Amino acid sequence: MNLILLGAPGAGKGTQAEIVCDKLGIPAISTGNILREAVKNGTEMGLKAKSFMDSGALVPDDVIIGIIKERLAQPDCSKGFILDGVPRTVAQAEALEEMGVDIDKVVDLEVADEVIMRRLSGRRVCSACGASYHLEFKPSREPDRCDRCSGPLIVRKDDEPATVRDRLAAYHEQTEPLVEFYRQRGKLVVVEGQDNIADTTALLLKALEA
Repeated sequence: MNLILLGAPGAGKGTQAEIVCDKLGIPAISTGNILREAVKNGTEMGLKAKSFMDSGALVPDDVIIGIIKERLAQPDCSKGFILDGVPRTVAQAEALEEMGVDIDKVVDLEVADEVIMRRLSGRRVCSACGASYHLEFKPSREPDRCDRCSGPLIVRKDDEPATVRDRLAAYHEQTEPLVEFYRQRGKLVVVEGQDNIADTTALLLKALEA
């Protein structure tokens, strides 16, 4: 099954992608993680994306589509995949169609902006291995330390309040039109994001079975 997860920053796409990935046995492809890895490694693409990411702006389509095209060609995507964080614009969605990428269903995780602000203010990420946590919903066993590698937990720049507001504004302007784009194609299912991760997962899996 080829899936896309839509939703504002902090709606829970990454968490749900990991869970669905395990249940369906297909890879979860997070553009955000791929871009951050490129920035960390100082690759040409990473340096190109860094200035946009630091300001909370969306990375240009040509960079995103180039990354995704390479990733979908890998063997582990032969039985399906979950795209998390892409497409972000109608132009990207059209580019995926032009690449011949067939999408079975598009899940829109709907969460109110004020809830997202609360969620992201508590988000922490390991500066060593990249594992993600949340002070309220997914705390680490030891404060400010990663459960996996004991690396220090930090607040990413794009989780700071001013940047979050900019990211939400960019989402509503540039990404939200995708909801109607995929609704017109008969592929959209809407899932109301819940505070409890398991409750959201249950609604999501039910929507996929429909």
